[in-house]
Amino acid sequence: MIKIKFPDGSKKEYEKGISVIEVAKDIGEKLADDAIAAKLNNELVDLSTKINKDSNLRIITFKDDAGKEAFRHSSAHLMAQAIKNLYPDVKFAIGPAVDEGFYYDIDLDKKLTPEDLIKIEKEMDKIVKENLKVERTKLTKKEALNLFKDNPYKTEMINELEDEKISIYKQGNFIDFCRGPHVPSTGKLKAFKLTKLAGAYWRGDAKNKQLQRVYGISFPDKKQLNAYLTLLEEAEKRDHRKLGKELDLFSMHDEGPGFPFFHPNGTVIINILKDFWRKEHAKAGYTEVITPIILNRNLWEQSGHWDHYKENMYFTKIDNQDYAIKPMNCPGGILIYKTRLRSYRELPMRMGEMGIVHRHELSGVLAGLFRVRCFTQDDAHIYMTEEQIKDEIIGVINLSEKFYNLFGFEYNVELSTKPDNAMGSDEAWEKATAGLKDALDAKKMKYKINEGDGAFYGPKIDFHLKDCLGRKWQCGTIQLDFAMPEKFDLTYEGKDGKKHRPIMIHRTIYGSIERFMGILIEHYAGKFPLWLSPTQAVILNINDSHIPYGEKVKQELEKSNIRVETDFRAETMPKKVREAQLKKIPLIITVGDKEVKNKTVAVRTLDGKVYFGIKTEDLIKKMQEIIDNKSSEIKF
Repeated sequence: MIKIKFPDGSKKEYEKGISVIEVAKDIGEKLADDAIAAKLNNELVDLSTKINKDSNLRIITFKDDAGKEAFRHSSAHLMAQAIKNLYPDVKFAIGPAVDEGFYYDIDLDKKLTPEDLIKIEKEMDKIVKENLKVERTKLTKKEALNLFKDNPYKTEMINELEDEKISIYKQGNFIDFCRGPHVPSTGKLKAFKLTKLAGAYWRGDAKNKQLQRVYGISFPDKKQLNAYLTLLEEAEKRDHRKLGKELDLFSMHDEGPGFPFFHPNGTVIINILKDFWRKEHAKAGYTEVITPIILNRNLWEQSGHWDHYKENMYFTKIDNQDYAIKPMNCPGGILIYKTRLRSYRELPMRMGEMGIVHRHELSGVLAGLFRVRCFTQDDAHIYMTEEQIKDEIIGVINLSEKFYNLFGFEYNVELSTKPDNAMGSDEAWEKATAGLKDALDAKKMKYKINEGDGAFYGPKIDFHLKDCLGRKWQCGTIQLDFAMPEKFDLTYEGKDGKKHRPIMIHRTIYGSIERFMGILIEHYAGKFPLWLSPTQAVILNINDSHIPYGEKVKQELEKSNIRVETDFRAETMPKKVREAQLKKIPLIITVGDKEVKNKTVAVRTLDGKVYFGIKTEDLIKKMQEIIDNKSSEIKF
């Protein structure tokens, strides 16, 4: 007999060799039905796995992140089998689960169309109805290479594996090598939708062959799938690229792919975001600096960017010397720190910079404001002693919370640890990681650990914002760095009169002003709160005799720094109201005979409420109150 311990601490004895799914059935039929995989002694395994010793066991369902990943990875295999059935000459590259579902990169002479996706879905349905068993076996590397000898992509990946035993998954006539786990049979994959087609270079390298990428999404049942598709429809209505054009906020041009052009309306929003950032950072003890966009190669070699980040950088020559356009602000800020000897009394030193940075992104991943090649990073670098780490990290977290709460974002926190290409000693990384953990624990914040996903110079805390549709966006980051101060020989004079090494924090809150603006456009569906709206009010007249009074109201609003427009065209009132609503202007002010006579205005809000008989001075007072409080609601 063996003992199996469950997550609630309970234990139960079973016959040696019992399978995971049999244990799940013993616990309950509902759990067995929902089961996708399991965590056996902290290792993800298939439900068919036999248990031969005392173990810890947790059944994984679709509610778990690991369950979603296994389910959607299985869905990628299902899609691949359907494609293979329809197009036997296809060659498969990679087919992972991703945050938004799953995809498979395929090498196929025929260019797939949306109509082909429908055919593939029908074939997937057939395979689901066949309820094919998904079986895992292990092959030697030699056997695996022989099995996939006609597929250059698979053989390349297999050759890179260090393991001599390679796991293979088979369902019907389809075979793929994969570490798993997967669902026990294709019948589990009841609800799916193929969502789009795209091009993708093999290994993300433009020098390699371009493949076709087929995307999909899947759920355990049709209800969840339909809810998701409804969400997609809503997201499409909120697409910041579409709204950006409709609201005249920004544009993208072939003359500068990945470089956004901001129109007057968009520039108003960006300047408001910057102004709010500057005021809040001044309150929090930050000073602001400006550093050059182009700096000498020697600096980038010293910082480590030349070795670790060169493929993402742009270069130029000046006076026959190599220069780089900055992808990050930190080296320039470090040069400012080094201009004189610093004292311990100056620490912590908090230096912020709204710095424009350039990063080379492949054309295939550019996406409106979400992925650009030039953006404004709301950077700040904090120089401090080791004793100040915890308090400074908490200070950054508190400031970040203030920003995110203002815009109505919920958020999750992730802690990313040492990557393979890390600079610095293990000891420094351990200290830095412990410093971040201490601050998060002191704040009693829940956080997920991402092993090996830190920056090359230090571990980091990332904030993932959740918008009104439940989508997640990675924005703010806090990176603790022992390496850069060492590389640049940064020092401060301590109480003992000796030189000591400071520690750095690299941090952003917006992350990128441009990307944050894109998120806000979709979060608010273009209906910005009054304080953030490019045009806060528009004045409409009923006929030409009301124009002089309308102009007077406009002047009074402008004196109070309210952004106001007029629409005195000879159009019907319903048409002018409708057009103002399409522009998402928060307040529509109407003047007619009654308003001229009583020296009042009528005010309509975007939610359709209309308020009559409001004095201009009362309107201004109320608007200023809403703007000053940065309220998301307008009530009179």
